[in-house]
Amino acid sequence: MKIIKRLFAIAVSLGLLVWLMSDNRWQGLGEVARRVDGLTLGLATGGFLLSYLLRTLRVFDEFRAQATGRFGACLRIVLIHNAMVNVVPFRGGEAAFPLLLRQSFGIALPRAVASLFWFRLQDAFVVLALAALVWPGLHPGLKGLAVTGVLALAWWLPRWARTPHDWAEGKAMTAKLGKVRDAFAESTRHARFGWAWTLANWTVKLAAQAGLLAALLPAGLAIGAAGALGAELAAILPIQGVAGFGTYEAGAAAALLPSGIPLAAGLQAALALHLFVIACSVTAGAIAWLFPAPAAHQASAAAASDLQSASSDADGAQTRISAE
Repeated sequence: MKIIKRLFAIAVSLGLLVWLMSDNRWQGLGEVARRVDGLTLGLATGGFLLSYLLRTLRVFDEFRAQATGRFGACLRIVLIHNAMVNVVPFRGGEAAFPLLLRQSFGIALPRAVASLFWFRLQDAFVVLALAALVWPGLHPGLKGLAVTGVLALAWWLPRWARTPHDWAEGKAMTAKLGKVRDAFAESTRHARFGWAWTLANWTVKLAAQAGLLAALLPAGLAIGAAGALGAELAAILPIQGVAGFGTYEAGAAAALLPSGIPLAAGLQAALALHLFVIACSVTAGAIAWLFPAPAAHQASAAAASDLQSASSDADGAQTRISAE
């Protein structure tokens, strides 16, 4: 089954490449990119940078006990992880997040994987709710129903995970699922402002993409927002093109069709936007890679040294008090 998914993902990406190379569509992509002025490009870049910072705050908030004030280390994890997700085929870059957390803070892999799963669920909930709110042509009653359903599921899922259970006493597979459920429950419990960071991140990220896509088309900001949402909703699909190519563009172009944007024009503009997203993520990830964070054992050693020093100071103070 996994091989079939990968073959399908490669076919989707190759299909987009063949479409680009046919006729003069690649030349047309350059013409589309020239529609963007410097101010729009600068605002989009600033929006992505702010989005990276908001994502870092979400990680820093959840792992504040382990990070011990090292915001820069969290930023490095987020930037490298984001670059890997955008480049490595078949979402394989997701593995970077738990590995980097273990390397930097010594966090166990099950805990880190559960945290990543919860982050992705939060992303999906927020994107689905925003899509329901702004989707063109959707009846207000259906919008309200969709948003209510998403909010109810987002409220119920963490509480279900925290409910006492006896899964650990079952068979081997059930016991493993019980450990995953417990790790997931722990992730949902630790972030104090996780939902706030997630909502802020997606508001900024989608606004940046909407403004840039609107300039690429060209079209109004509302149409650009619909295309950006379509692209991000396509990213939730279990089957992705290589580095997201194909599925991202198809999602955006499909969302633009109800607004009267032809499929070819939507695909070209979405591809230009996608290339910009990848350029930002790879550049930021490469810069972050140049500033390696201390390994977890080094951080632990430093903390132990500080603790020993503090203990020695306390003993010395106690000795002086006794002498007096």
